[in-house]
Amino acid sequence: MSARLNIAIVGGGIGGLFAANALLARGLRVTVYEQALWIGEIGAGVYVTPNAVRHLESVGLGGAVERWGARVGPESAYFRHDGTRIAPVQVTDAAGWNACFGMHRADYVGFLAAQLPAGTIRTAHRVIGFEQTADIARVKFADGTVAEADVAVGADGIHSELRPHVFPPSNPVFHGTISYRGLVPRERLSDWPMDRWQMWAGPRKHFLVFPVRHGEMVNYVGFVPTDEEMKESWSAPGDPEVLRSEFRGWDPRVGQVLEQVDQTFRWGLYDREPLATWTKGRLTLLGDAAHPMLPHLGQGANQAIEDGMALAMILADVDAAGAPARLLAYEKLRRERVAEVQLGARKHGLRVDSMVDDLTKRDADLVAHAEFRRQLYSYDVVPYAKALTS
Repeated sequence: MSARLNIAIVGGGIGGLFAANALLARGLRVTVYEQALWIGEIGAGVYVTPNAVRHLESVGLGGAVERWGARVGPESAYFRHDGTRIAPVQVTDAAGWNACFGMHRADYVGFLAAQLPAGTIRTAHRVIGFEQTADIARVKFADGTVAEADVAVGADGIHSELRPHVFPPSNPVFHGTISYRGLVPRERLSDWPMDRWQMWAGPRKHFLVFPVRHGEMVNYVGFVPTDEEMKESWSAPGDPEVLRSEFRGWDPRVGQVLEQVDQTFRWGLYDREPLATWTKGRLTLLGDAAHPMLPHLGQGANQAIEDGMALAMILADVDAAGAPARLLAYEKLRRERVAEVQLGARKHGLRVDSMVDDLTKRDADLVAHAEFRRQLYSYDVVPYAKALTS
């Protein structure tokens, strides 16, 4: 019965590709439609945490995480901008399992796509419309083709074309910050420790460094305030000299990284207010299409992985007639969880940007923040999904 359920996923990023893997692992039929001409990502890092790694392992991708990721360990730390150590960074769940990895986005997308059967991904498919009846969902594409499915999943990011078919249009919320992102080859930072995640905090900005690609590269992100609202983007070019000037006078370790920056990209920081609903009939949303969040907890991609696992568990044993009710169950399970993480990312961003006068209290809050992360990383969506379908 469940093997006949046919699912169309719109969006070939991390969330959509993982969902395809998880759904296929449970015997469902899946096609991924991506508007780009090929599957890929520009050079940038993503943080992978235990609450996602347990699901990647469950679909046979644990080895790929180990191969392509760079595990960060107990030397990970927060610092004041002058280099004074503030607190350790939580890198384990409550059971003490360390599964925190720096990952190059291109590697992540690559191994998620590589595990899918040939023909699962269809590129050059840009959505221009959607309609549904009680029995079928139809996604319309610019090339004139139409995909018919029992379930359609919008995994097409913060500017989702499918979101307005679920919830009235709204504007993303700009948070007055841009980030400069990029990568530096290991050979240009030969003495840089590649076993840790490090952040320098405040005032009004922060700087983050962690390894990717099994320690072959350093990923950096510099968060700075701005009055200039810019389109959310991974690929807007930035000026390395402007970036260096933003962090001049900080801990020399920050300068050591920035001296090696030849190319950088700017990214405007946006999220959305938590949506009241993600699902309408046979259409549901996943990842940034449902809950775009600020990067300050490193959870955007990790929450999309949780979404994909929940969706696969909840749809695994249902027929086409029962799919809409199961999509509502998926939304109910996920909406409160991700709203908490969305708002937590906002709060943590204010904390690490030192938007308080009392840095002693800020530092104490960073120490206490470890418990939030411990619980965040310990969450396993599987038993909750099983309970909904038992």
